[in-house]
Amino acid sequence: MVREDALIEVENLYMYFPIVSGVVSRKIADIRAVDGISFYIKKGETLGLVGESGCGKTTTGRCILQLCEITRGKVFYQGKDLGKLSGRKMRNMRQNIQMIFENPSAALDPRMRVGDILAEPMQIHKLARGKELAEQVAELLKMVELEPEMAERAPNEFSTGQRQRIDIARALALRPSFIVCDNPVSQLDVSIQAQIVTLLMRLQQELNLTYLFIAHDLAIVRNISDRVMVMYVGKIMETATSDELFDNPLHPYTRALLSAVPIPDPKAERQRKIILLPGDIPSPITPPSGCRFHPRCAVATDICQEQEPQLESAGGQHLVACHRV
Repeated sequence: MVREDALIEVENLYMYFPIVSGVVSRKIADIRAVDGISFYIKKGETLGLVGESGCGKTTTGRCILQLCEITRGKVFYQGKDLGKLSGRKMRNMRQNIQMIFENPSAALDPRMRVGDILAEPMQIHKLARGKELAEQVAELLKMVELEPEMAERAPNEFSTGQRQRIDIARALALRPSFIVCDNPVSQLDVSIQAQIVTLLMRLQQELNLTYLFIAHDLAIVRNISDRVMVMYVGKIMETATSDELFDNPLHPYTRALLSAVPIPDPKAERQRKIILLPGDIPSPITPPSGCRFHPRCAVATDICQEQEPQLESAGGQHLVACHRV
């Protein structure tokens, strides 16, 4: 059922990567990167997506953009099922949905000038040419607070923070309405992180953008997100408005994640108690039965091992998948 107020809606999404072995490449197992998740993103909002490395955050973003051949499930953009679009229609749809990559050094072709990198999407989609194309490139560089003259340089002539600004400009080249921000500040120094987050927030206001913001830094996620979604081994554990999740976390996994966030008040920081989780993250090849988190959970009971909890309302927009809640 498609929500009327949703720009993006994901319905029962599965993304399995096969493991093959032998001379005939016989499939012997699956990596369950994303294992049956559903959520939505309203127009103009930022949904933060957090969780430990390997939980399926980046794969979720790539599935939304149809960069992976989805195993099962549906992704809707303004009510349109992206999985049913032909190759040509999906190519046109990419004007509306774009991605900012985690590593700007790897995302930018070192053999191309910055101006050519920014011009290429507009040339492919035949949106501008000649003098107009050069003007559009200059405007994109100004948007991300770089000088138009920098269009003549190669990517290796810039700092990592400047390369990330170029990557953001490339994502904006087709004037999309939705952008997946895949750990866009993880490669940057703390001071540069703040500048990039401020830039993304300004661009969102000016261009009416909608973000899926994937990150490890929970402090940054709280600052930029309207709602936050917590993933663990391919499953959604909890989702709520940003303030509600950080002030009143209900799932034991969410509490453990938030306990590791430093507090700027020295006195409060000394009193902070970090919840150390026992064991390791389960393998997505053979995930635990029942609740994925139960082997590391201090309050798990027999039902947690036997029955998978459903994502249910805990009041308002707060949803949690936990038997103990």
